[in-house]
Amino acid sequence: MSDVITNVEGSVGRIRLNRPKAIHALTKDMCTAMIAALTQWRADESVKAVMIDHAEGRGFCAGGDVRMLAESGAVDGAEARAFFHEEYRLNHLLFTYAKPIVAFMDGITMGGGVGISQPAKYRVATENTRFAMPETAIGLFPDVGGGWYLSRLPGRTGQFLALTGARMDGAECRYLGLATHYVLHDALEDLKARIIDHPERIEGALGQASNTAPEPRIADNLLQINKTFASDRLEEILSALEKDSSDWASTELATLRTKSPQACKVSLRLLAEGARMQDFADEMRQEYAVAAKVVQRPDFLEGVRAVLIDKDNAPSWNPATPDGVTDHMIDTIFAPMPEGEEWTPL
Repeated sequence: MSDVITNVEGSVGRIRLNRPKAIHALTKDMCTAMIAALTQWRADESVKAVMIDHAEGRGFCAGGDVRMLAESGAVDGAEARAFFHEEYRLNHLLFTYAKPIVAFMDGITMGGGVGISQPAKYRVATENTRFAMPETAIGLFPDVGGGWYLSRLPGRTGQFLALTGARMDGAECRYLGLATHYVLHDALEDLKARIIDHPERIEGALGQASNTAPEPRIADNLLQINKTFASDRLEEILSALEKDSSDWASTELATLRTKSPQACKVSLRLLAEGARMQDFADEMRQEYAVAAKVVQRPDFLEGVRAVLIDKDNAPSWNPATPDGVTDHMIDTIFAPMPEGEEWTPL
C-alpha cells in the first residue's frame, strides 16, 4: 500500500496520508506523489476541490523524516537538501493553489503536517488536534512556511510557539486562526461525504458541521506572552521571563533552557524577516537556504541523537549559551544559497 493514497471521489481530489506507524511523517516520495496529484487536478476542470487527511491511525502528520535528515546532514547533506527542496515545492504549490483545499488537522499536526495544512483555505481542527512546531528541541527551526505563518499570528504567540514548541489543542488553533473551523471528530466522515456530494457548498457544509470550541487555554496567557516574548533577541526574552515571578514564566523559562540556543536565534530571525515577506516563494527560498545549512550543523545532529536515537533527552548544545551564538553565525546561516543551488518553485 502506498504511503499516500490519491484519488478522485465525485468532483473532489483526495489526498490521504497513509504511513500510520510513523504518524504519517513525510518522506520525499510522499511529497512527490502529492505534487503529481495536485498538478494533475489543477489542469482537470472536473476536479472542483481538494481534501487532505490521513487514512488510519492516530495523528494527521507528525512531521518529516528527521532521522534521514540527520544521517544526510552527517555526510554531505545532499539527500536532506533534496527532501527540503521537494517538500517546500509542495508547500508553495498548496499555498498558490487556485481550487479550494480543505485540510483536516485531526490529531497530531506537527512540522511537515503544519506545512501541508496551513496553506489550505479551510483548516479543520478537532478535539484531538495537537498542533506544534517543536523543532528547536532538535536544533532545527519551524520551517515549511513557519516564518510566514507564525509571524502572522496575534501578538507574539508565533514567537512563543516557535521557541517553546508549545502544543496547541483544537480550541487554541481555532482561537489563533491556525484553524478556520472546529468540528468534533465523530462528525468528520459525514462532513467529508457532504463535501464530496456538493463541493460547491464547502462553506455551508463546514459551517453546519462546526461546533463552538471550548475556551482556549492560551487566552489567559496572551498578555504575559506579548510582554515576555516581545523582543526579537533571545537574551532579552530570557531576561523578561526571569523577571516575571509567575509559575507560568518559570515553566516557560525552564522549557527554553532545554532548547538549542542557535535554533532559537534562527527562529526569531526567521519570524522577524518572515513578517516582512511579500511573497511566499521568497519565504520558501529563505527557509531552504537556512535549512540546507542548519541540517549540517552540530546542534541538529546532537538534537536528533538526544531526542530520537539515544532518547536521553540531554542534548549538549554547541554553542551552549545564547551569548555564544553570535550575530555573524546567524548571518552565515541566513546567507543565500550559491547561484544555481537556490530553491525554485514548480
